[in-house]
Amino acid sequence: MLVGLGAVSTTFIAGVENVRRGRAKPIGSLSQMATIRLGKRTDKRAPKIKDFVPVADLTNLVFAAWDPIPDDAYTAAVKAGVLDRHEHLEPIKEFLQGIKPIPAAFDQYYVKRLQGTNVKQGKTKRDLAEQLRNDIRTFKKTVDRVVIVWCASTEVFITAGPVHQSLASFEKGMEQNDPAIAPSMLYGYAALMEGVPFANGAPNLTVDIPALERLAEERKVPIGGKDFKTGQTMMKSVLAPAFKARMLGLAGWYSTNILGNRDGEVLDDPESFKTKEESKLGLLEHILQPEMYPDLYGKIYHKVRINYYPPRGDNKEGWDNIDIFGWLGYPMQIKVDFLCRDSILAAPLVLDLALFFDLAHRAGLFGIQEWLSFYFKGPQTAPGLYPEHDLFIQHTKLKNTLRWMMGEDQITHLGVEYYEYADK
Repeated sequence: MLVGLGAVSTTFIAGVENVRRGRAKPIGSLSQMATIRLGKRTDKRAPKIKDFVPVADLTNLVFAAWDPIPDDAYTAAVKAGVLDRHEHLEPIKEFLQGIKPIPAAFDQYYVKRLQGTNVKQGKTKRDLAEQLRNDIRTFKKTVDRVVIVWCASTEVFITAGPVHQSLASFEKGMEQNDPAIAPSMLYGYAALMEGVPFANGAPNLTVDIPALERLAEERKVPIGGKDFKTGQTMMKSVLAPAFKARMLGLAGWYSTNILGNRDGEVLDDPESFKTKEESKLGLLEHILQPEMYPDLYGKIYHKVRINYYPPRGDNKEGWDNIDIFGWLGYPMQIKVDFLCRDSILAAPLVLDLALFFDLAHRAGLFGIQEWLSFYFKGPQTAPGLYPEHDLFIQHTKLKNTLRWMMGEDQITHLGVEYYEYADK
């Protein structure tokens, strides 16, 4: 089940259906295309991940979605303009038209640039949460298992407060329509109460609050987030570790984006942008650890901008100017111009998260799934634990977790076993 039936969700759904019909390849999906090394390099054991761990087969996926806009998946995909209408939408038109959005728990106060008519009504937020629970129960009758992935818009910036500290205070807050409880939290609460894993693809707090973290543990349900790591931030999680590995200094990093899809329109509101900005800004500090390397990273100037530019549509452009310095302090520059397709990068992440959260649930894992931080800009972690943002460490963590699940040895890349001195 998907929260949101916009560009990301329709690109994901249409992509899966095209793959199932043999019309395309699931490029960008680790679960479908990546291999995983097992044992020593000399063993030459490297099956595909989908053949190594029992993830659900694509043929078994069934889709449902909530959205405040009443368009079916075909109409929404055409409006989003991500996929070629004749190549990837018309051949599966009937399938997409069969996916109609469930009325959403939506409040324009939290996403000011959107309006919707396909919206639930209730006197309290608790009423809305119960309606969402009923939606989940209804969908459960048609399938064996359910996973929910938030693919909807970025909400206004909210910090955790008293209402988020315990389940009792959270439920009381829902009954009193506390403004600190955003719609995304209602979806998270409903999912956990129904025993359904929940992955948060936006930078909203959602399940990253003590009340819902504890609920996930009590109900033994996996949760995770936040914010799909797709374009510019993915590049930062690649480049920043390289600078740190070579002990190159960083003076400043200026990032700007232009995009024209619904996400861009929502982020044109300063309150929603604040939520996204917090997600994007935290990465460099955690990777570079300026408190440990003050000479190299103690005075970084980091600026992030997002500009709504309708002509660009879903084809986002992320531009970075990076000022680094090397031996004896001599300055150098790197410039990156990433002309990416936002939903094309996000769709395979939705697929992997759905499959891996389902796998985690079946494997008895519950609570925060930090091993899936590979997919998020702002990885959710255990209280008091700083997040790991380095893409390559995240990748190793993901694969080692899969090895651990299946009883295989972890890969440390030490390598001494290949040389004679290892025996001495």
